[in-house]
Amino acid sequence: MSIAHFLQAAARRHGGAPAVTDRRGTWRYGEFFDRVSATAAWLRAQRGAVPGARVAIAMENCAGYLQVLWGCWHAGLCAVPINAKLHPKEFAYILANSGTVLCLASPALHGGIAAALESDTRVLEADDALFDRMATASPMAVAERAPADPAWLFYTSGTTGRPKGAALSHRNLGFMAHAYTADIDRLDERDTILHPAPLSHGSGQYAVPHVAHGSHNVIPESGHFEAGETFALIERHANVSMFAAPTLVVRMLNDAGMGHARLDNLKTIIYGGAPMYVSDLERALEAFGPRLYQLFGQGESPMTITGLDKRAHGLRELPGHRERLASAGWARTGVEVRVVDEDDRDLPLGEVGEIITRSDCVMLGYWENPEANARALRGGWLHTGDLGALDATGMLTLKDRSKDMIISGGINIYPREIEDVLLGHAGVREVAVVGAPHADWGEEVVAFVVAQAGTVVDAAALDARCLAHIARFKRPKRYVFVEALPKNNYGKVLKRALRGQLAAPPG
Repeated sequence: MSIAHFLQAAARRHGGAPAVTDRRGTWRYGEFFDRVSATAAWLRAQRGAVPGARVAIAMENCAGYLQVLWGCWHAGLCAVPINAKLHPKEFAYILANSGTVLCLASPALHGGIAAALESDTRVLEADDALFDRMATASPMAVAERAPADPAWLFYTSGTTGRPKGAALSHRNLGFMAHAYTADIDRLDERDTILHPAPLSHGSGQYAVPHVAHGSHNVIPESGHFEAGETFALIERHANVSMFAAPTLVVRMLNDAGMGHARLDNLKTIIYGGAPMYVSDLERALEAFGPRLYQLFGQGESPMTITGLDKRAHGLRELPGHRERLASAGWARTGVEVRVVDEDDRDLPLGEVGEIITRSDCVMLGYWENPEANARALRGGWLHTGDLGALDATGMLTLKDRSKDMIISGGINIYPREIEDVLLGHAGVREVAVVGAPHADWGEEVVAFVVAQAGTVVDAAALDARCLAHIARFKRPKRYVFVEALPKNNYGKVLKRALRGQLAAPPG
């Protein structure tokens, strides 16, 4: 069954309930379904848009985003939501790799993507006028899809620096939606979800359970996160939940309006995507009360591996409270989690190894990447690349990342990609990129650079090169020029030693 049926059922039952609100106003479920079914027909009329074809969405948050996303599913198409902060060259690679037939890009992104295009993908400028024009097409019935058909290609970079598309099926997203109501909150038409975080990521995925139950999706007028606007929306709407990276939670705590914010309508803040310092979490519990839910998931198992529920956050009187807060909780309903050694053998409780998981939420595989699939899905289990340990109750504590991934502001950044760009500068002989602790963002990107003999390289030139090839948020915030990089006997750079030099947060 297609997850498009979730919206169809919600529209039948809750046709007059508010479905989507943004700066333009509110669509109720009956109207939203009509717009989606017409958009589906418009999409299917485009060249190459046969069932299963990929349609990319390169937009900032707006109601039209959800109209197109659900229109893709209604039409039997596979959506490819892309982070709006990427560089045009990165967009171009994803469009080519996914074989996307059509890309709908916001006015701010359209020109750059079209100029960088490496494929025959058709790129259209998607603005309010186009969203309204789509909605005038003759509506079509929901296209039937098999549970294992791809619904969402989620592009997540690997250590090679090239993004990989995690193919998420209708079954995967349906399981994710059921796990939400099993583990986080029951939902109905009286609930609201705010979308200050990007719809291309977790916030958009959590629209699925909320649409399925007729809840209200509210997109800030700014289209992004602003603490004051978020507080105002919480005060204005009922039973409000939101997904936020830890950095957004901390920004709310540090905002001047926090002291007089009216939070009576706040139901749940779901946080994840990066580590949350226990000290910040304790502050959040003081400020927001028992309304926090932590999740551990990946694009390859969307938003659904383990979780620390709201009740567990509040059990201060029980022993081990801080250890619970520092953990990633327990396996989600219907999810198996193991910690294994390099031969995939289970490790004793308390020992650190790789976290692997199995459930109906685990991706079909990486798009047209059999080698990566053989590594990540061996034995029928998703190998997360994260290191952790289980206790006797099944509680998982994350210890480290086996990959060198940097998480800044809840966004994954992969050093190899940045290193490849910097090594393209004629004056750079060697480079190693690592993450350094940062009080607000969790981590910031730092590049250790060894210049070619007799060459002087300045940070401005390296920064300019990064801005020409990768997204702005990925570029190093600091450049450290060194004579040599620390290496082991096999010539491998010892990034742990470099991180050790940066261990103390600035200031």
